[in-house]
Amino acid sequence: MTHSFFMEEPTNLLVSHLRETISLSHTEANIVANSFQLHQLKKKEVLLFAGDVSTHMRFIAQGCLRAYYMDEQAKEHIVQFGIEGWWVNDLYSYLTRTPAKQFVQALEPSIVLQIHRDTLNDLYNEVPAIERFYRKKFENAYVSLQDRTINAMSKTAEERYLEFRSKHRDIEQRVPQYMVASYLGVTPEFLSALRKDLR
Repeated sequence: MTHSFFMEEPTNLLVSHLRETISLSHTEANIVANSFQLHQLKKKEVLLFAGDVSTHMRFIAQGCLRAYYMDEQAKEHIVQFGIEGWWVNDLYSYLTRTPAKQFVQALEPSIVLQIHRDTLNDLYNEVPAIERFYRKKFENAYVSLQDRTINAMSKTAEERYLEFRSKHRDIEQRVPQYMVASYLGVTPEFLSALRKDLR
């Protein structure tokens, strides 16, 4: 029972987050909260390894994580950051039940609430609003992925950085600059020079 004082807070965060999109009765909220498992991560701990099949949806209650893949030269490419109130996953692996191409790793001590695919499928029947919530989540994930792909092809590195900074100021202050560079697809030196110019 050592982390029961943690339990209250993260599940409340999760329920509040869900209620931004769907209505949940008190009973439904309890059913949902009890369907998730709390997972505490140390800094640098890996939650999902490339090669494993992602079987959980993961909500960040506390901390900061990243999803990244390694190319043939063992160079890291960051696909996604995630902070409190966000979801993080290799969604392709989860949806297709194929081995993940991405690692998911904690950049700070973090608390994640996870729900297994089978439990989630049961929950869809028990609390139908949850299915609507995840439909919206998957739609939004698709839209932001397309946005990101088009931005990478059509915008300059400076435009991409300025957009990242205006949307994710809080993330920029929490992660090392070389990781922001990796996310933007530029070298750390280029990003450093760009930030100097912008000052």
